[in-house]
Amino acid sequence: MATPAAAPAPPNPNPVPDDPPPPPQEEEQEEATEPESEPETSQPAPTTSIEPTPSGDEESESDDSSSVSSAASSAPAPAAAGSAAERPFPVAKDLLHISFNQDYGCFAAGTKSGFRIYNCDPFREIFRRDLAAEGDGSGGGGIGVVEMLFRCNILALVGGGDNPHYPPNKVMIWDDHQSRCIGELSFRSPVRGVRLRRDRIIVVLENKIFVYNFADLKLVHQIETAPNPKGLCAVSQQPGSIVLVCPGAQKGQVRVEHYGARKTKFINAHTSRVACFALSQDGRLIATASTKGTLVRIYNAAEGNLLQEVRRGADRAEIYSLAFSNNLQYLSVSSDKGTIHVFNLKINVGSTPNDKPTPAPEPEVPHISPPLSFIKGVLPKYFHSEWSVAQFRLHEGEQYIVAFGHEKNTVAVVGMDGSFYRCQFDPVNGGEMLQLECYNFLKPSDQP
Repeated sequence: MATPAAAPAPPNPNPVPDDPPPPPQEEEQEEATEPESEPETSQPAPTTSIEPTPSGDEESESDDSSSVSSAASSAPAPAAAGSAAERPFPVAKDLLHISFNQDYGCFAAGTKSGFRIYNCDPFREIFRRDLAAEGDGSGGGGIGVVEMLFRCNILALVGGGDNPHYPPNKVMIWDDHQSRCIGELSFRSPVRGVRLRRDRIIVVLENKIFVYNFADLKLVHQIETAPNPKGLCAVSQQPGSIVLVCPGAQKGQVRVEHYGARKTKFINAHTSRVACFALSQDGRLIATASTKGTLVRIYNAAEGNLLQEVRRGADRAEIYSLAFSNNLQYLSVSSDKGTIHVFNLKINVGSTPNDKPTPAPEPEVPHISPPLSFIKGVLPKYFHSEWSVAQFRLHEGEQYIVAFGHEKNTVAVVGMDGSFYRCQFDPVNGGEMLQLECYNFLKPSDQP
């Protein structure tokens, strides 16, 4: 791996103490497969946070999407054939990627012409970049991965689609205040996913994961995984010790790296391949789903023991996303069945982040022998499974990702069909969720 003579220091709006990286595992260091990273040496300008634009300013912004930025600029957008003002507005088929930021307050969309950032509550577009119109890449504008760093001006971009703006084997570190890339990481195979925290960059390839220090882009760890075409990976976000979850080397296994404790934990979560997982922000809980998509299991990340098992349904489904609520009381699930489920987590998480989560005790009720107790061992398992307490029904077959909103008992849903929903569930009575908002986030920003 090549490192710059003067390494860039990407802006960090909320610095946290940098964890000492663990010693590289000798059995995982393979010189032949080390990435060819070539970070740029240019120094970025001081950073400021990206906040949603007030509605009064939003109305005065230019209709030319290439000029809409998080940083104010008096320079006019370049007038060229095929510029953003002349281009038809993208429809859902132009959407390549959607993802929430680390605190679920924003989401990002990668399209065939660039990327856009949105605020969830209240819903509004914050900014967009039409990279195809700017023409500073390989000629296209496709962004297949866009990963935010909370609400600051730093993003990670990977080219995608039929006409990618950047090579799909490179991770570009974009500074939106400078409207350019300030660093890059190159690999010998396509990048499947990127995860960011304030002190680390995690790059996911088909069979490997690379962990970099954000301050100097130095490689601190690499992990061998089972084939991972979806780019599955999750990392804790609270300051302090880093917890990283990725697929293990065996079918149905997840690997948990505890960098603070310098230990690795393997959890044999399912007999089938792992299709989706989520990690709580504090790194204490892991939710996993297999390719069957019927059951979701919640594990203690530190010990690897099963805490709870919930049932999405009785038939197979493809799980698209899992999300914990901030208070760790609920888990939300989306699948190709078009139904968003919210489950009640019966877990004692303790009063401090250092407490070990344990299963909640069963409520004390008088022992009553049910009339059908004699056939309990014969009944299918789903008759005594834990089912969701609330549901929100959308279009079957569409891909949706979910997150819990900042308002109490709310869920945000973003779809690859260009839809955004915000709904509310009743934690006591459950049932169907109440739809609060619905938007087509791909429509032009100047339309109401």
